[in-house]
Amino acid sequence: MVTRMTTFRSGFTLWSMVRTARELTGHAKVHERIDAVLDIMSGRHGTAYGKGRRLVDALEDVAQEALLHADLGFARRFQHFAGYARGDLFLDVLEMHYDEEARRRSEEFMRRMTAMGAERAVTALDVLCRDRPDATAADARDLFRGVARATGHLGIGTGEGGVKLSTKDVRYLQEYGHMELVLRNLPRPASPEAARMMSDVLADIDAGMLAQLLELKARRAGLEALRSAVEDPDSSESALHACLKNQEWIFGGAYVTELARRQYTPDTILDIPLLRGDGSLHVVELKRAHIKDLVIRRSGHLMLGAPAHHAVSQAQNYLRVMDENRPGILAEHGVDTRRASATVVIGHPRYVSGSVTPQEIAETLRTYNTHAARIEVITYGTLLESAERMLALSSARRDSASSEPGEETAA
Repeated sequence: MVTRMTTFRSGFTLWSMVRTARELTGHAKVHERIDAVLDIMSGRHGTAYGKGRRLVDALEDVAQEALLHADLGFARRFQHFAGYARGDLFLDVLEMHYDEEARRRSEEFMRRMTAMGAERAVTALDVLCRDRPDATAADARDLFRGVARATGHLGIGTGEGGVKLSTKDVRYLQEYGHMELVLRNLPRPASPEAARMMSDVLADIDAGMLAQLLELKARRAGLEALRSAVEDPDSSESALHACLKNQEWIFGGAYVTELARRQYTPDTILDIPLLRGDGSLHVVELKRAHIKDLVIRRSGHLMLGAPAHHAVSQAQNYLRVMDENRPGILAEHGVDTRRASATVVIGHPRYVSGSVTPQEIAETLRTYNTHAARIEVITYGTLLESAERMLALSSARRDSASSEPGEETAA
């Protein structure tokens, strides 16, 4: 994996957000974790507002403690805080999420820019209609497709006539990603009557059903992103990890959530730590999908190749370290690592060489897993198929529930 330089961040705004967040939870253990963050940010530890790895770890500890109390929204808040302190997020993103006034200003800016773009579009259509009175809707679409294709040739320029953007303005441009997520799903009624019908539907829609629909849509998008990464032979472990982050549902219903903290001992960093319903740890170790010798044939028999054995050995070492440090990890982080289990996700049948069929790969892994106690080895193909079946089942249940006749209210 490629290692990048970490740019740690902190400051008064983060400190204020942490203090404000403390008032939003009543869990004593979460308060303790937040107090540890505020102690680091007090300046008594040598750096202004505690900037550095110590602060990032403390913020992740708050997120993890909140997860243990099933407060997912609060955990997400501190995961965002940790992302900013680690240098992965701009402060503007935190403000949009957790500062009402900043979000209001940002939304107003987006509205104005959207209105400006719409006005420019109207101007372009006016010119088209003036020059070509017989222009059709297809001509208008071609016009804007041409504009979209031409954007790759646009630039700010370096001369006196060029436009110079401040760093803050450049960050504002990033916010269009958030706006686009909203705009792309807006209904496009073909007539006023269709618009009225859409309004009626939205007014009567069940909030729980809508949440389920959105969750299913998000899961499908996540699954397709993972599938695309797996089908790319050049995808690294980092790319696959990015597709699986916060997608614990893909691994089955036994897991409550993905833990915020990935490091529990100085020399062990887990790929994906999952929390079981009983509070114990499950470790997911990710390897590349493009593995040619995942299963090999020796003397007429099929067996796992060296890459799979190396991955299993790595997972065994993780579990041994977790067992040896169980009391300290449980006391400090609230996670029970005794007799933790692990899943190794490695390879895909499409990449295996040597005329080994997918069925033979599945049987070889099944035989291997039958003799393993705490570690299971699966391919990305198996992971994708299992997740696809889960989605299909969820969709079938939703369709069944939505087709059931509702109770009529007497007049």
